[in-house]
Amino acid sequence: MDLPSFIWLWKIAAWSMGFAIATYLLQTVTGIGMFAGRTQAGSRPDWLRPLHFWSGVVMALLVLLLLAIGIVGTLGHYGSLAHSAHLPIGIGVVELVMLSAWSAVQISPDRPWARPLHIAVNVLLCVAFVLVSLTGWSVVQKYL
Repeated sequence: MDLPSFIWLWKIAAWSMGFAIATYLLQTVTGIGMFAGRTQAGSRPDWLRPLHFWSGVVMALLVLLLLAIGIVGTLGHYGSLAHSAHLPIGIGVVELVMLSAWSAVQISPDRPWARPLHIAVNVLLCVAFVLVSLTGWSVVQKYL
């Protein structure tokens, strides 16, 4: 394909990934705060749960943006997908984020399985973010 440079797309991806990781760290801190608030009756601030929820929404949107950028950029540059381990790992991150979001909205006293699932998925997501960052770095080096 004779397309213009995709460097602007990779800049958006780099910023989006940085914000996604920062949002994940915010999710971790607010999640720990919510857990601590559950163990100490009445000690959780009212703003903590909405911050945790909405930062999760932002993270999910950023990951979907990264998926779209990866597909468009790779197809535009190579004409096909699957040129590295970054694709399956990236799709794994998307799946984990969506599973985390789904399990988050399932949390209630009627569904005692949802909170442990949500926490376990987010621990796996930490590993997946590390892997996708490492593989993404090598992909970016191919384009530069």
